[in-house]
Amino acid sequence: MSYDAILSETVTISGHHRDNVEAYLSRPLDSALRGGVVLIHHMPGYDRQTKEMARRFAAEGYIALVPNLYYREAPGQSPDDAAATARNLGGVPDERLVGDVAGAAEYIKNLSNSNQKIGVIGHCSGGRQTFLAACSLQIQAAVDCYGAFVVKNTPEDSPLKFKSLLHLSPQLSCPLLGLFGKEDGFPSQEEVAALDAELTKLGKEHEFHSYEGASHAFFATDRPNYRPEAAVDGWGKIFTFFAKHLS
Repeated sequence: MSYDAILSETVTISGHHRDNVEAYLSRPLDSALRGGVVLIHHMPGYDRQTKEMARRFAAEGYIALVPNLYYREAPGQSPDDAAATARNLGGVPDERLVGDVAGAAEYIKNLSNSNQKIGVIGHCSGGRQTFLAACSLQIQAAVDCYGAFVVKNTPEDSPLKFKSLLHLSPQLSCPLLGLFGKEDGFPSQEEVAALDAELTKLGKEHEFHSYEGASHAFFATDRPNYRPEAAVDGWGKIFTFFAKHLS
Protein backbone atom coordinates (compact mmCIF):
# COMPACT_ATOMS: atom_id res chain seq x y z
CA MET A 1 0.00 0.00 0.00
CA SER A 2 1.21 3.52 -0.80
CA TYR A 3 1.92 5.93 2.05
CA ASP A 4 -0.77 8.62 1.96
CA ALA A 5 -0.52 10.49 5.28
CA ILE A 6 -0.82 14.27 5.24
CA LEU A 7 -0.04 16.87 7.89
CA SER A 8 -2.11 20.02 8.36
CA GLU A 9 -1.07 22.72 10.80
CA THR A 10 -0.92 26.45 11.48
CA VAL A 11 2.48 27.98 10.71
CA THR A 12 4.00 31.44 10.57
CA ILE A 13 5.39 32.78 7.30
CA SER A 14 7.31 35.94 6.48
CA GLY A 15 5.00 38.11 4.37
CA HIS A 16 5.11 41.60 2.94
CA HIS A 17 7.82 43.74 4.58
CA ARG A 18 8.90 40.53 6.39
CA ASP A 19 5.84 40.74 8.64
CA ASN A 20 4.94 37.59 10.53
CA VAL A 21 1.73 36.21 9.01
CA GLU A 22 -0.37 33.28 10.18
CA ALA A 23 -0.88 30.60 7.52
CA TYR A 24 -2.40 27.13 7.19
CA LEU A 25 -0.16 24.43 5.73
CA SER A 26 -1.29 21.04 4.46
CA ARG A 27 1.19 18.65 2.83
CA PRO A 28 1.94 14.99 2.13
CA LEU A 29 4.32 13.38 4.60
CA ASP A 30 6.26 11.23 2.14
CA SER A 31 9.63 12.26 0.73
CA ALA A 32 8.56 12.64 -2.92
CA LEU A 33 9.15 16.05 -4.48
CA ARG A 34 5.87 17.97 -4.68
CA GLY A 35 4.54 21.04 -6.45
CA GLY A 36 3.27 23.86 -4.26
CA VAL A 37 -0.08 25.65 -4.32
CA VAL A 38 -0.70 28.99 -2.61
CA LEU A 39 -4.43 29.31 -1.88
CA ILE A 40 -5.67 32.89 -1.65
CA HIS A 41 -8.78 32.85 0.51
CA HIS A 42 -12.03 34.45 -0.61
CA MET A 43 -13.52 37.69 0.73
CA PRO A 44 -15.27 35.86 3.63
CA GLY A 45 -11.80 35.16 4.95
CA TYR A 46 -9.43 32.57 6.32
CA ASP A 47 -12.12 30.04 7.07
CA ARG A 48 -12.89 26.36 7.44
CA GLN A 49 -13.88 25.99 3.81
CA THR A 50 -10.57 27.32 2.51
CA LYS A 51 -8.64 25.06 4.90
CA GLU A 52 -10.65 22.11 3.59
CA MET A 53 -9.49 23.03 0.08
CA ALA A 54 -5.88 23.02 1.31
CA ARG A 55 -6.33 19.49 2.66
CA ARG A 56 -7.86 18.42 -0.62
CA PHE A 57 -4.81 19.68 -2.51
CA ALA A 58 -2.54 17.83 -0.07
CA ALA A 59 -4.51 14.63 -0.61
CA GLU A 60 -3.93 15.12 -4.34
CA GLY A 61 -0.18 15.34 -3.73
CA TYR A 62 0.52 19.08 -3.47
CA ILE A 63 2.01 21.23 -0.73
CA ALA A 64 -0.80 23.70 -0.02
CA LEU A 65 -0.47 26.92 1.96
CA VAL A 66 -3.15 29.50 2.85
CA PRO A 67 -1.86 32.85 4.16
CA ASN A 68 -4.28 34.70 6.45
CA LEU A 69 -4.53 38.00 4.58
CA TYR A 70 -6.47 39.63 7.43
CA TYR A 71 -4.03 38.63 10.17
CA ARG A 72 -2.56 42.10 10.72
CA GLU A 73 -5.91 43.87 11.19
CA ALA A 74 -7.79 41.07 12.94
CA PRO A 75 -5.55 38.53 14.71
CA GLY A 76 -7.64 35.99 16.56
CA GLN A 77 -10.96 37.25 15.22
CA SER A 78 -13.50 34.89 13.65
CA PRO A 79 -13.39 34.75 9.84
CA ASP A 80 -16.64 36.76 9.60
CA ASP A 81 -15.43 39.50 11.92
CA ALA A 82 -12.01 39.63 10.28
CA ALA A 83 -13.60 39.90 6.83
CA ALA A 84 -15.84 42.75 8.02
CA THR A 85 -12.81 44.57 9.41
CA ALA A 86 -10.94 44.16 6.12
CA ARG A 87 -13.92 45.32 4.04
CA ASN A 88 -14.31 48.43 6.18
CA LEU A 89 -10.67 49.28 5.50
CA GLY A 90 -11.16 48.95 1.73
CA GLY A 91 -9.78 45.43 1.33
CA VAL A 92 -6.25 44.05 1.31
CA PRO A 93 -3.84 46.47 -0.41
CA ASP A 94 -2.53 45.05 -3.68
CA GLU A 95 1.13 45.59 -2.82
CA ARG A 96 0.74 43.77 0.48
CA LEU A 97 -1.09 40.89 -1.19
CA VAL A 98 1.78 40.36 -3.59
CA GLY A 99 4.26 40.40 -0.71
CA ASP A 100 2.27 37.85 1.28
CA VAL A 101 1.91 35.49 -1.69
CA ALA A 102 5.65 35.83 -2.38
CA GLY A 103 6.31 34.93 1.26
CA ALA A 104 4.02 31.91 1.03
CA ALA A 105 5.76 30.73 -2.15
CA GLU A 106 9.15 31.16 -0.47
CA TYR A 107 8.00 29.14 2.55
CA ILE A 108 6.92 26.27 0.29
CA LYS A 109 10.15 26.33 -1.70
CA ASN A 110 12.17 26.04 1.52
CA LEU A 111 10.49 22.75 2.45
CA SER A 112 12.58 19.65 1.81
CA ASN A 113 10.02 18.02 -0.48
CA SER A 114 9.28 21.05 -2.68
CA ASN A 115 10.02 20.70 -6.40
CA GLN A 116 10.32 24.52 -6.58
CA LYS A 117 7.22 24.89 -8.78
CA ILE A 118 4.44 27.14 -7.50
CA GLY A 119 0.82 27.53 -8.52
CA VAL A 120 -1.64 30.07 -7.15
CA ILE A 121 -5.42 29.72 -6.92
CA GLY A 122 -8.12 31.97 -5.52
CA HIS A 123 -11.89 32.29 -5.42
CA CYS A 124 -13.97 35.52 -5.37
CA SER A 125 -11.62 38.37 -4.34
CA GLY A 126 -8.93 35.69 -4.28
CA GLY A 127 -9.48 35.15 -8.00
CA ARG A 128 -8.65 38.79 -8.67
CA GLN A 129 -5.67 38.55 -6.35
CA THR A 130 -4.49 35.41 -8.14
CA PHE A 131 -4.35 37.37 -11.40
CA LEU A 132 -2.48 40.14 -9.58
CA ALA A 133 0.05 37.67 -8.16
CA ALA A 134 0.54 35.98 -11.53
CA CYS A 135 1.30 39.37 -13.11
CA SER A 136 3.62 40.45 -10.29
CA LEU A 137 5.58 37.28 -9.46
CA GLN A 138 7.31 34.54 -11.40
CA ILE A 139 5.14 31.45 -10.86
CA GLN A 140 4.29 28.40 -12.94
CA ALA A 141 0.47 28.31 -12.99
CA ALA A 142 -2.54 30.35 -11.84
CA VAL A 143 -6.25 29.57 -11.42
CA ASP A 144 -8.78 32.40 -11.21
CA CYS A 145 -12.15 31.20 -9.91
CA TYR A 146 -14.70 33.95 -10.65
CA GLY A 147 -12.44 36.84 -9.67
CA ALA A 148 -14.16 40.21 -10.07
CA PHE A 149 -12.62 43.65 -10.64
CA VAL A 150 -9.83 42.46 -12.91
CA VAL A 151 -11.30 44.38 -15.84
CA LYS A 152 -13.26 47.08 -13.95
CA ASN A 153 -12.82 49.10 -10.76
CA THR A 154 -15.12 48.47 -7.81
CA PRO A 155 -18.28 50.63 -7.85
CA GLU A 156 -18.01 54.10 -6.33
CA ASP A 157 -20.33 53.19 -3.42
CA SER A 158 -18.45 49.99 -2.52
CA PRO A 159 -16.39 49.88 0.69
CA LEU A 160 -13.80 47.94 -1.31
CA LYS A 161 -11.31 50.06 -3.24
CA PHE A 162 -10.01 47.70 -5.91
CA LYS A 163 -8.72 49.04 -9.21
CA SER A 164 -8.73 47.28 -12.57
CA LEU A 165 -5.72 45.04 -13.21
CA LEU A 166 -6.15 44.83 -16.97
CA HIS A 167 -3.09 47.01 -17.58
CA LEU A 168 -0.95 44.33 -15.92
CA SER A 169 -1.87 41.70 -18.50
CA PRO A 170 1.42 42.03 -20.46
CA GLN A 171 3.23 40.93 -17.27
CA LEU A 172 1.32 37.64 -16.84
CA SER A 173 4.10 35.20 -15.99
CA CYS A 174 2.38 31.83 -16.40
CA PRO A 175 -0.53 29.91 -17.92
CA LEU A 176 -3.90 30.98 -16.51
CA LEU A 177 -7.04 28.88 -16.01
CA GLY A 178 -10.26 30.84 -15.49
CA LEU A 179 -13.50 29.29 -14.19
CA PHE A 180 -16.63 31.44 -14.22
CA GLY A 181 -20.42 31.28 -13.87
CA LYS A 182 -22.55 32.53 -16.73
CA GLU A 183 -25.09 33.94 -14.25
CA ASP A 184 -22.46 35.82 -12.24
CA GLY A 185 -22.48 39.61 -12.24
CA PHE A 186 -19.05 39.93 -10.60
CA PRO A 187 -17.44 39.23 -12.98
CA SER A 188 -19.99 39.46 -15.76
CA GLN A 189 -19.57 37.49 -18.96
CA GLU A 190 -18.72 40.77 -20.70
CA GLU A 191 -15.77 41.23 -18.33
CA VAL A 192 -14.64 37.64 -18.86
CA ALA A 193 -14.78 38.19 -22.62
CA ALA A 194 -12.78 41.43 -22.31
CA LEU A 195 -10.03 39.71 -20.33
CA ASP A 196 -10.01 36.78 -22.74
CA ALA A 197 -9.64 39.16 -25.69
CA GLU A 198 -6.80 41.06 -24.03
CA LEU A 199 -4.83 37.92 -23.17
CA THR A 200 -5.42 36.51 -26.65
CA LYS A 201 -4.15 39.73 -28.20
CA LEU A 202 -1.02 39.51 -26.06
CA GLY A 203 -0.44 35.85 -26.88
CA LYS A 204 -0.73 34.81 -23.21
CA GLU A 205 -1.48 31.13 -22.57
CA HIS A 206 -4.88 30.82 -20.95
CA GLU A 207 -8.12 28.85 -21.00
CA PHE A 208 -11.46 30.12 -19.74
CA HIS A 209 -14.59 28.09 -19.00
CA SER A 210 -18.00 29.52 -18.12
CA TYR A 211 -20.75 27.31 -16.71
CA GLU A 212 -24.45 27.48 -17.56
CA GLY A 213 -26.73 27.98 -14.57
CA ALA A 214 -23.86 28.91 -12.27
CA SER A 215 -23.43 32.20 -10.45
CA HIS A 216 -20.81 33.46 -8.01
CA ALA A 217 -19.39 30.98 -5.48
CA PHE A 218 -20.56 27.87 -7.32
CA PHE A 219 -17.69 25.90 -5.72
CA ALA A 220 -18.94 26.67 -2.19
CA THR A 221 -20.61 23.50 -0.90
CA ASP A 222 -22.12 25.30 2.11
CA ARG A 223 -23.86 28.03 0.12
CA PRO A 224 -27.08 28.16 -1.93
CA ASN A 225 -25.02 29.08 -5.01
CA TYR A 226 -23.30 25.67 -5.00
CA ARG A 227 -23.65 23.92 -8.37
CA PRO A 228 -22.40 20.31 -8.15
CA GLU A 229 -21.97 19.70 -11.88
CA ALA A 230 -20.00 22.91 -12.42
CA ALA A 231 -17.90 22.36 -9.28
CA VAL A 232 -17.06 18.74 -10.13
CA ASP A 233 -16.06 19.70 -13.66
CA GLY A 234 -14.11 22.68 -12.35
CA TRP A 235 -12.14 20.60 -9.85
CA GLY A 236 -11.26 18.19 -12.64
CA LYS A 237 -9.94 21.03 -14.77
CA ILE A 238 -7.96 22.47 -11.84
CA PHE A 239 -6.18 19.20 -11.08
CA THR A 240 -5.47 18.51 -14.76
CA PHE A 241 -4.06 22.04 -15.14
CA PHE A 242 -1.84 21.86 -12.06
CA ALA A 243 -0.65 18.35 -12.94
CA LYS A 244 0.50 19.69 -16.31
CA HIS A 245 2.34 22.74 -14.95
CA LEU A 246 3.50 21.78 -11.45
CA SER A 247 4.69 18.19 -11.88
